[in-house]
Parts: sequence; structure tokens; C-alpha cells
Amino acid sequence: MWFKKGALLALLTLAQFALGIEDYYKVLGINKQASDKQIKSAYRQLSKKYHPDKNPGDSTAHDKFVEVSEAYEALIDPESRKIYDQYGHEGLKQRQQGGGQQHHDPFDLFSRFFGGGGHFGNQPGQRRGPNVELKVGISLSDFYNGRTTEFQWDKQQICEECEGTGAADKHVDTCDACGGHGIRIVRHQLAPGMIQQMQVQCDKCGGRGKSIKHKCPVCQGTRVVRKMTTVGLNVERGMAEGSRIVYENEADESPDYVAGDLIVTVVEKEPSLNPEEDNPDHLDGIFFRRKGDDLFWKEIISLREAWMGDWTRNITHLDGHVVRLGRKRGEVVQPGHVDTIPGEGMPKWHEDGDSVYHKTEYGNLYVEYTVVLPDQMESGMEKEFWALWEKWRGKIGVDLHKDSGRPEQPVIHDHDHEGHEHEEL
Repeated sequence: MWFKKGALLALLTLAQFALGIEDYYKVLGINKQASDKQIKSAYRQLSKKYHPDKNPGDSTAHDKFVEVSEAYEALIDPESRKIYDQYGHEGLKQRQQGGGQQHHDPFDLFSRFFGGGGHFGNQPGQRRGPNVELKVGISLSDFYNGRTTEFQWDKQQICEECEGTGAADKHVDTCDACGGHGIRIVRHQLAPGMIQQMQVQCDKCGGRGKSIKHKCPVCQGTRVVRKMTTVGLNVERGMAEGSRIVYENEADESPDYVAGDLIVTVVEKEPSLNPEEDNPDHLDGIFFRRKGDDLFWKEIISLREAWMGDWTRNITHLDGHVVRLGRKRGEVVQPGHVDTIPGEGMPKWHEDGDSVYHKTEYGNLYVEYTVVLPDQMESGMEKEFWALWEKWRGKIGVDLHKDSGRPEQPVIHDHDHEGHEHEEL
């Protein structure tokens, strides 16, 4: 009997797909191997995208919002997901008819994730929670190359165990002390015949107007919990330091208000000398420095190289390509001299609507030279320098001893007892 029933459900499943009933996995844009985390992430994005508050008067968006909610409910529950994978929509329908599962109001489901009664604060009297601002450190190589990464932060979330009710059985009663108003009228007698009335928050329900018998063991009746939450971050090539990325309605959640926005500012982090604490390009930020669209590099050369030339250097850039530096023989480099290398700076990031990136535009690379003097001259080096010095001195006609302004004999100044100055040669 069960075999026949299972075969019938399988046939009905094939029939419903033939009629164009969309697969729940396709509705959420995930594959059949998706984890619970991926299912939740897909629901969060799509439910915000198609929410009726954001698409007023659009019946198609409303239907899509309901469909996304149904898909999430079907796939997030392990038992219903197993039935759906085997028998499809018809299997879930049979389960619902047997009392195994009931669909929730899509707005109630939405409020579990974002609070605010399932709306975006467009309803009369709807409160909106505060925004949360964070700074996330990004390495210079990631700013240059672009990167999709993640960061974590301690986020307040609506308790999933009690669905934001605070009750272990998810049953909430109207507070008998305030009648569900959240406030009480307190009377104080100031003097005979003089009574003062004050409106105060109900101390029994905390102003919520609701009461519970048994507190949720996870949130202890507070209706919210704090959890480390992972957020995806897309760093575009050449993105400016200090750029702000807004995650709409991803701030702290509460059943009492709509979640505000999470605002992330990307900043350049200091490079680590420990490769285990950073990405493989952990040393790039030590040698390269960024200012706007330009990069700066300090190159150390020896006295011989600065004076005589005939040297080359290879700089490994932030994306791995090589920039060659060097001088021909006889080309002198003055200490502190700066070379400008066009087109070897940062990619120029353009925020033209969709942040279009123009691959052909780069800033400049500025290379500053630092000359290091040796502790002592080697014999061969000394001969080379004296020969070069004599050649240069003869060329411009300079004699340090005769033309320096120094006298051949020292001049001694002396004073007698009367203060007169005498000069001795």
C-alpha cells in the first residue's frame, strides 16, 4: 500500500513540475546541497528584495515574497526538506493535510529575522532600530587586486528557539497588571484631598503588555540573543580607503522594531610581520604605501651604486608582476631622488552607478632612493672612488686644498691683559 502511495506521490511530483510549479531550491537560488546557513542567507536577501513595503502596488513582488517564505519554511525544517526532496510539493501538501506542518504568515516569518512586525518601518507608528557602524581592516594587496572576503561581528538577533516571544512554549498572554497597555496609572496622596496621578511603565511586563509563564531557556525571556555573525564583504579593485558599504536592515534585531542598517567602513590595516596572521602578501604593505591613486616605494642602494650606476632591481608588485629599476654605468643617483613611474600605481576606482571599473586607468608609482654608506672602505673600492674622484675633479677644475678658502698655516688669536687682540701666523 505504501509503495503505491509513494509511486503516486512521485508521479504527482513530476506532474507539478510539468505544470510549471517552480522548485523551491530555484526560488531561493541555491542548490540541493545548500546548508542551513546558505538557506537563511538566501531568504534574508530575497525577502528584503521582494517585500511589499519596498514594492508598493506590485502584485508580482508580493507573490514572490510569499513564495520565498514558503520555500524557506519547507527547506529549513529537516523533516519537511526530506519529504520535499523525495516527493516534492505534493508530499508537503499531504503532510499539511495530516496536521504535520502549517504555513506561517510570511510577515510573521519576516519579523523573526528583522523585527518590526514584519514591516520595514513604513507602517504607522513603526519604530526603526539604530544603525550600527563598523570598521573592517583590509590589506593593501586586497585593495589593489580586489577580493571577496568575510568578517564577523557580535550581532543581536531575535531568538530562534522561542521565535522572539521569550516563552519556552512560544505562548504569550496579555499582562494582567496593565491589561496589555504596557503602562499603569499610579496614584499618590500628597495631602488630605490631594492625589497625584502618574503614568509609569508596567514593572511586571517591562512595558511590553505581554507576559509569559515559562521563560525560554536560550534567551532567558529577553527574546533576543547575541551571536557572532558572518557577513560577506566585496572589496572592488582600487576601492578608496574609507569607503562605506551599507547592509540594509542588517543591524541589531529586536521584535520591537525594524532592524537598522549595518554600515561598514573599509580601512587599510597595518601589515603583520607574522605570515600566519595575515594573507600570503602580508609584507606588501610594509614596502608599499598608498596615497589616493598613487603608490610609494623606498629603494635602498649602496654608495657604489649611487655614484657609479650600472645596477638593476626588480620590484614585485601587489599583483605579482615585476617593475624594473636601474641605472646605466656612470648615471649618478642623488640621495632622496624620486623616480616617477606612470601607470604603476593603484587601479582607479570609479563609482559610476554600478561602480564600473576602468582597467586602463592607474595612478603613478613613486620610488624614493636611500643611499647607505659603508662602515669602512674596502681597498678595491677606495681605489675606484679615488680614480673617479680625480677624473671628476680634473674635469671641472676643482682643487679642494687650494680652492677651499683654507689658509696654508693656522691663524691663532690671542688677547693681552689690556684686551688688545694680537694675530700670530
